[in-house]
Amino acid sequence: MSEAAAADPMATPFLQCLVSRIRAEDTFGAWENKPDTALLADYIVTKEERRAIPIIGDPDPDTLGRLEKFYQAIGLAVERQTGIIASPMMKVTHEGFGRVVLIAGKLVVYARTLRDVHRFGFNDLGALAADGMKAVDQAVAMIEAHPELARA
Repeated sequence: MSEAAAADPMATPFLQCLVSRIRAEDTFGAWENKPDTALLADYIVTKEERRAIPIIGDPDPDTLGRLEKFYQAIGLAVERQTGIIASPMMKVTHEGFGRVVLIAGKLVVYARTLRDVHRFGFNDLGALAADGMKAVDQAVAMIEAHPELARA
C-alpha cells in the first residue's frame, strides 16, 4: 500500500469499493448523509471488544453480511484495477468456519480459509484497508501472472 494510502485509509481503492457496496444497499437513502467512516464502524472491533466475544460462537446474519460485503469489495476493487470480473464464492458453516475464493474466468485469484467468523473485525480503519488491499494486490498479481486463464 502506498504511503498516501497508509496516511489516509479512506483513499484506498478497497475502502472506496467497500463504502460503495454498503451504500448500494441503501435503497431508501437512510445513510445518504452519513459519513463513510460511520458506515465502516461495524468493521472496527477493538481488542477489548474481541475479548468480550466468546471464543466459540455462531456468527449472526449481520456479521455474515459484513463478511460478504468485504469480499465483494475485494472483487470490485480487482475488477476496477484489471477490467476482469472477480466474483467471490463463500461457504461458511453455522459454527463460523469456511472458505472464500475469488474467481476470475477459470482462475482462482484469491483463496482464504475462514475461522472464528463471529469475531470478524479489524482494530482500526488502517488495518481494514491494509487487509483488503493485501487481498486485492494478491488477486491482481495472480491475474497478471495468468491473464489467459482470467480472461477465459
